[in-house]
Amino acid sequence: MGQITVSQTSIALALFLQLIGLCLAVGSDEYLDKKQRRLLFINIGLAFALIIQNYGEELIAQGEPHKYLRTSLAVAGYIIRPLIIVLFCHIVEPKKNYKVCWALVIINAVIHMTSYFCRLCFVITGDNHYVGGPLKDLCFVVSMLLLLYLLILTIQKYKQNGLHDMLIPLMIVAAIVASAIMDANIHSERQPIEYLTIAMVTCCVFYYIWLHLQFVRAHERDLKAQQRIQIMMSQIKPHFLYNSLAAIEELCDSDPKVAKETTGKFARYLRGNMDSMLRENEVAFERELSHTQLYLDIESIRFADALEVKYDITCTDFTIPPLTLEPLAENAVRHGVRKNPGGRGWVCVSTKEYPDHFEVSVRDNGKGFNPDSIVSDGHSHIGISNVRDRLQKICGGTLKIESQQGKGTTATIIIPKKSQL
Repeated sequence: MGQITVSQTSIALALFLQLIGLCLAVGSDEYLDKKQRRLLFINIGLAFALIIQNYGEELIAQGEPHKYLRTSLAVAGYIIRPLIIVLFCHIVEPKKNYKVCWALVIINAVIHMTSYFCRLCFVITGDNHYVGGPLKDLCFVVSMLLLLYLLILTIQKYKQNGLHDMLIPLMIVAAIVASAIMDANIHSERQPIEYLTIAMVTCCVFYYIWLHLQFVRAHERDLKAQQRIQIMMSQIKPHFLYNSLAAIEELCDSDPKVAKETTGKFARYLRGNMDSMLRENEVAFERELSHTQLYLDIESIRFADALEVKYDITCTDFTIPPLTLEPLAENAVRHGVRKNPGGRGWVCVSTKEYPDHFEVSVRDNGKGFNPDSIVSDGHSHIGISNVRDRLQKICGGTLKIESQQGKGTTATIIIPKKSQL
């Protein structure tokens, strides 16, 4: 037998460096919880042990016979491989029960440990030769079963992310199977590190990358949920709450019937805000219009004859991002009509259909302003820029602002018909 060359040793060194880099990445990854990090560290340690096992067994195979030491190293290798796969199952789904998987790992370990005194799986002869037994493929069979279960488990948990997200797990399975076949069919000069070991070390890295992407996505979903809650809370303006409740309180004495009706509208308005913020896709325009009408009805009750609300609705058969119309109506009341002398004026909501798009307009006869200077005003509500962002991201729509100082403002939402398909 030839001696292990420098180039062959460099394979083991490269794998060691790969695992060291992975260890540093896992240790500094803020997306991993303690249990996931601990499991990954255990797998990294097992991968280190697998490299040492391969390299040590090959050294003994090419040197003086050490029957029991070589047997111990071989048994360790057969035990470690399925163990790594089971730990990956725990990483993918920590809460699941893996009694059957662990039973397979234990059976595999116990049967291979019989190699010290019988030839059930393999035996190392006195002249340092490896001879397989009737169960020599036990580790391969157990590993393939666990690998298949890992793949099924992964697909079940992450199938909602789409087929493209399954490419890395599929590549991991293919790489391990291919490497096992390569090891079984190589009869020429052996290398110290088996192809299966190289594949499992590399798959540890790729599996971490894939899991990291899942953790990042989950973290982003949590952030979006928090943002929706923050936007929802900001959409429910404190001043509007206080003023509406104060108006209802006054009506309880002067007009109890109207007070009751206003209370119902106020409750439906709050419920509509919460329901809308839980929706990421478009809603029927009639739903958004109804929500806006509740807001304008309450404001009309508060300001009585000082605020007139008009509607010119010629079409409603289209969809629109939630909470895009009501903020425009709010701006028309607060920053348009209420800025007039005496706080008097009107607001008109209208719709029009064109061959390639729908238009929703909110007009007022307020004091007007310079539209080029529109920015979010810093108050706790969805500003004009936020409405623009929602229109663009959800349906590819646009928002056009036209205003003349002293004459009023028109805010127009443009919804392309292609987004309605």
